[in-house]
Amino acid sequence: MSQNAIEELQAIMAKLRCPESGCEWDLAQRFDTIVPHTIEEAYEVADTIERGALDELKAELGDLLFQVIFYSQLAKEEQRFDFNDVVQNLNTKLKARHPHIFARQPVTENWETRKYQARQELAQQENAQQEYVPQLLLADIPTNLPALSAANKVQKRVASVGFDWPSIDGALDKVREEIDEVTEAIEHDPTSEHCAEEIGDLLFATVNVARHLNKDPEQLLRQANRKFSHRFNQVEIHLNAQGQTLSSANLEQMEAAWQAVKSRE
Repeated sequence: MSQNAIEELQAIMAKLRCPESGCEWDLAQRFDTIVPHTIEEAYEVADTIERGALDELKAELGDLLFQVIFYSQLAKEEQRFDFNDVVQNLNTKLKARHPHIFARQPVTENWETRKYQARQELAQQENAQQEYVPQLLLADIPTNLPALSAANKVQKRVASVGFDWPSIDGALDKVREEIDEVTEAIEHDPTSEHCAEEIGDLLFATVNVARHLNKDPEQLLRQANRKFSHRFNQVEIHLNAQGQTLSSANLEQMEAAWQAVKSRE
């Protein structure tokens, strides 16, 4: 992207927010009202990549970039920062987190460890005039992340300080242990809060297995959702071809259709 294109984009955003001649919708927005759109655009980028629709990626990335420009314009209006500050901060962060590239220093810590050290240094700077209180390791993980992504981030963060299974074997054993505990809880009282808690523990343990294989659990579940939805659509088509519908077919007939669909894949 040329500098002229960036400047034009910023000028367009400023015009959309012009109190006298701007867009009514854009003028009504605040930081918090844009958040749902940002999340939606990020998921659309992920969906485009996972579907292999790379011809659509340029447009989707543009939509996501617009979110960054929008937030930057709002911040500029409040004299907090502007888009150039965002870029400069990113430049500084990337250089600091890759000293082996930009400062020719040997790699001694992983990415999560360097981020943790950077957060501690920032907290120390912010509390320079007060008694220094170290920032807790998990304190800044966003609470509104999708649950699978949050679990993955928590586990990566604690692993960066050594709190982790030495190998995937420990993670798999933990899943087996949690399955046994879920089974026991269901036998005792399937409606209890304890049972729900054990199911949550099982999900958390499963995320750990994915992490040990360097797989993103959110992405894996989206792929599983798409696979199931595709198969079930084919089940419905299969039943319709036999003169049945989902409401008229019984479980055995739907299972037979499911197996027929799987055998054709």
